[in-house]
Amino acid sequence: MTVDSLTSCRGVDCHAHVFLHDLPMVEGRRYCPEYDATVDAYLAQLDSQGLSHGLLVQPSFLGTDNRFLLQALAASPERLKGVVVVDSAISMAELDRMEAEGVVGIRLNLIGATPADYLGEEWLSLYRELARRRWHLEIQRSVADLADFLPRLIETGVTLVIDHFGLPKEGELTPGLPDHQRFLTLLSSPQLWVKVSAPYRSGATLEQSRRSLAVLRQAMGNDQRLIWGSDWPHTRFEHVADHAAQTRRMRELLLSPELIEQVMIHNPRRLLQL
Repeated sequence: MTVDSLTSCRGVDCHAHVFLHDLPMVEGRRYCPEYDATVDAYLAQLDSQGLSHGLLVQPSFLGTDNRFLLQALAASPERLKGVVVVDSAISMAELDRMEAEGVVGIRLNLIGATPADYLGEEWLSLYRELARRRWHLEIQRSVADLADFLPRLIETGVTLVIDHFGLPKEGELTPGLPDHQRFLTLLSSPQLWVKVSAPYRSGATLEQSRRSLAVLRQAMGNDQRLIWGSDWPHTRFEHVADHAAQTRRMRELLLSPELIEQVMIHNPRRLLQL
């Protein structure tokens, strides 16, 4: 990002996907899109909502083939950063190349996976390398068992970003539930961040999201590790969500101009090295 782009930051959407429906896709995928989500279409969404920057996250159905995402970053390097999906054996040279192209993190979508498979020494070594590079590790997994493996990840020094409020199956984060409380206790760590995004993936109402936000703020002790993402193009939920509605929902959730500025501008600047 240039100095000009930094000073002109008007808001960062920290979770979106780009793809074409006819790209090669991984076997065993849970979803197969029948439409295209191009970088031009995404930038138009940002423009329509007055947002200046975005974070593109590799969709799970494309696996470790990050070529389309990297092409999107190259199309608008002054506005976009990226999060990729990789194998644990990825080379330092490949990480260097991705870093030069605007990548700032890797993603673990652990829905339907076994978290223990990502705690071997090769993976832990990669997380330590991410910490050295100041990249982050994005995790999609239900809050029900996050506390079972997050401490091992915290030990590596890597910054961790939990997707979509932690995907509480109950619709909201509730301190009275033991699994939720175990996760909330970990949020005192300065390495743990949370995306207040995609409430529809947990079936959450606006009031439930507000209660979850209040719980997160109390557990963290500050507002400096919260970020927001539209989740565009809302895969599997295209019929109930769009970018404009999610941006409005964000403002209804955060309410105060000060908190909106913190979550939309100041926090992502630090996390994404803008």
